[in-house]
Amino acid sequence: MLAKRIIPCLDVAAGRVVKGVRFVALRDAGDPVELAARYDAEGADELVFLDITASHEKRELIYDVATRTAESLFIPLTIGGGVRNVDDVTRLLRAGADKVAVNTAALHRPELISEAAGALGAQAIVVAIDAARRTSAPARRDRRANGSPAGAGAEQSASAGAERGGFAPAWEVFAEGGRLATGRDAVEWAVHACALGAGEILLTSMDADGTTDGYDLALTRAVSDAVPVPVIASGGAGAPGHLADAVDPAAGGAEAALAASVFHFGTLSVMDAKRALAARGLPVRMEAA
Repeated sequence: MLAKRIIPCLDVAAGRVVKGVRFVALRDAGDPVELAARYDAEGADELVFLDITASHEKRELIYDVATRTAESLFIPLTIGGGVRNVDDVTRLLRAGADKVAVNTAALHRPELISEAAGALGAQAIVVAIDAARRTSAPARRDRRANGSPAGAGAEQSASAGAERGGFAPAWEVFAEGGRLATGRDAVEWAVHACALGAGEILLTSMDADGTTDGYDLALTRAVSDAVPVPVIASGGAGAPGHLADAVDPAAGGAEAALAASVFHFGTLSVMDAKRALAARGLPVRMEAA
């Protein structure tokens, strides 16, 4: 099993890191360049930088801030926000990103994923999915992308998350920073994105985001079991055990756990999270700079 990753996220608006609850009520969390350097020194495995208003405002990502953030790091960096075409992806990679996240533009024109993956490699393309629970749909047996049944842990988790009457949760994908409902099923969109060439899925629960009540493990499990690429769980971290739950094969099943406010405001450190993973016997890189 590969080492599980702990990833701080910098949600950036107007050049500052911000964080709210369920995508609203944003408050200032600091300078992105300073925070990036801090997380690098603390032992973060990767960093995500998202310009969270670029798509909604229909403008370019703030490249100067993104570039300065990239220059301060020695760990992999994913940058996203306002990415509309392959030229944008190329420009971000040249600015210092190791991977580029696409969201709204890919929902409007899914071919962007295959075009970018074909030109630059699937390993550079992350599809970000913002999802919220909707009216329940009939339960279906979880199956991995290759058609084989999900493992016993997945079946146990799915059973625990199932609702009465044989119904299981369903999630709708939102675009433009959570402002626009798309009608797309989150699991189906994740599967389609991978078929088009996505190398990774960044999955955010809008219901759990910023609540510190824990990740939506049913959502994380459903997508992790459905796709053949790594899933980064996002939204809801409030304690070290929450991050361990997200990546535990017996719970969320993701390959990485992303968090923001708990790191930005000092509730816990990167190493607090990693110690929780290690205590559960999960493989994790413990070195810090």
